[in-house]
Amino acid sequence: MITRRQFSALPLFCLPPAFTLAQGSVPVWKFKSEFWPELIRAIPSILANQDAKSGRFGEGIWIANDQNVIFPLAVAWGIPHSSNPYYHREDVLEAIMAGGDALINDQDENGQWMFRKKDGSTWGKISQPWTYTRWIRAFHLIREGMPAPRRARWEKALLVGYEYISKHQLTHVHNMPAHHAMGLYQAGQVFNRQDWCQQASSFMRKVAASQNPGGYWPEHLGPAVLYNFVYSEAIGSYYQMSGDTAVLPCLNRAARFHANFTYPDGRMVETIDGRNPYHPGIRVGTPGFTFSPQGRSAMLRQWRALLRTKENLPADEAASFILHGEEGPLEVPVERPQPFRAVLGDGDAIVQQRDGWFFCLSALTRPIPPVRWGQDRQAMMSLFHDSTGVIVTGSNTKLQPQWSTFTVGDTSLLYHRPGDIDPKFLPPPGLYHVPTKASLVSNGNAVALTYGEEECRLDVEVRGPKQTRLVYSTAERMHKPVEAHVTLLPHFGEKWRTASGREGVFDKEPVWLGPGESGAWFEHHGWRISIPPEATVSWPVEPHNPYRKDGFAGMDEGMLVAVLPFSEQTRRYELTVDVI
Repeated sequence: MITRRQFSALPLFCLPPAFTLAQGSVPVWKFKSEFWPELIRAIPSILANQDAKSGRFGEGIWIANDQNVIFPLAVAWGIPHSSNPYYHREDVLEAIMAGGDALINDQDENGQWMFRKKDGSTWGKISQPWTYTRWIRAFHLIREGMPAPRRARWEKALLVGYEYISKHQLTHVHNMPAHHAMGLYQAGQVFNRQDWCQQASSFMRKVAASQNPGGYWPEHLGPAVLYNFVYSEAIGSYYQMSGDTAVLPCLNRAARFHANFTYPDGRMVETIDGRNPYHPGIRVGTPGFTFSPQGRSAMLRQWRALLRTKENLPADEAASFILHGEEGPLEVPVERPQPFRAVLGDGDAIVQQRDGWFFCLSALTRPIPPVRWGQDRQAMMSLFHDSTGVIVTGSNTKLQPQWSTFTVGDTSLLYHRPGDIDPKFLPPPGLYHVPTKASLVSNGNAVALTYGEEECRLDVEVRGPKQTRLVYSTAERMHKPVEAHVTLLPHFGEKWRTASGREGVFDKEPVWLGPGESGAWFEHHGWRISIPPEATVSWPVEPHNPYRKDGFAGMDEGMLVAVLPFSEQTRRYELTVDVI
């Protein structure tokens, strides 16, 4: 029997049982046989995490999203498979029904719930799309097995919720309404409401048409990599339900976008993301990836990357692939060619890969969103090596100018005030931390940036398998103070050391190294970066976390930042990054 680890290392044409050969020797990946064990493995822990009396799942403060697990439970209950021991099991059905009852017990007259978070904050009433889409699909799978009184109660509650969603939630194209539309289409099928199906289809075509030609759905005037999966999931699930071929081209473009803007280890490239910073998780994909050879091949690369981490595919994702995914031929070759170059949209961002290195340069310039959800597009480069992962991160945030590649003016003017739930996100006069103009230059190996009157530039030069040079520079004349910031990704709990003999661990103690205190270099997690004598090095440089009401971020969310101050005497810094 081939283990998960052995499978991750198999070459393309050493085909395990999960593959067959289509006509012309093109491999077909039977991914559902790989994902069923992932779902089945998770069921016992899901069942054990339910309170029998209330039907609620989860721990700590209860939130509606805790009940989302009724969806993978329903897939396990409702779909037969040779390795599925939970098909039509009474205890699983009872757990699903009790889980839905808990949702009904917390609904208001419009079918909404209080939007609670685990930190105790509340954000008003919401028709939570992540919960509704899972609830209606669970009902579709189990309704024939439900006792009549319970089924009637579920029907009444779901009809109330989807009447409200139909009237009030599909007002504009966004990731949450896209999921509402997918759920509304399923509800239309379940309740024989053709008007809902037509409304959902019309909206989904609007979502598909709003996609940028580069394969992403713009949020805050640019790509949001993590949330792009959300759109692809909604549209892919809708396509499987409806067979609406009008949405297929956008799914193919989305799969290509993610294939391009993914690090070689399977993590998402954060540098172009206007919603989320770097995230260490690996997304295999969505059902939307499964409807083209290119998408399935991108998904297979991600699956192999996940296997190398020895982590499991989340039960929710496994269930979604099993229910909505389409098996079929792969693109050949499956592996991404090297050297690799991909351009996003109109050429405003690029990724390049060679000699074990991978870097992204962004020339995305957008107005600063005045709201918490749209991050300031302030970081213009990320750097990765096969042996270390991300070294320099391109994470974006708000109220933190030291995450900016360059700043012009006084960085102390913009900061996060602890406890402030309604901050002013726009910087005051006297500071530029987001470029007003940008362009890729030097064949995509550099980015030229303008901040007000100041001209800056960042060059990336791969010098071989073990070294890359980074050059931060300004124009000959400066009108205001200019700094460059090298945002390095720390690994919490791991050691660091410097050429000067200073050393420590990224844990509870902050790090501050003044000019010259690092010596010639700083070392961490298998990489070493040269440190100019003028530079300071500090950790944690914390972001503003939009998902907490007061924006609080813990030390483990902070970056390690080397600050490079420019002066009349110093207009250029050359840093080497070595893997050791």
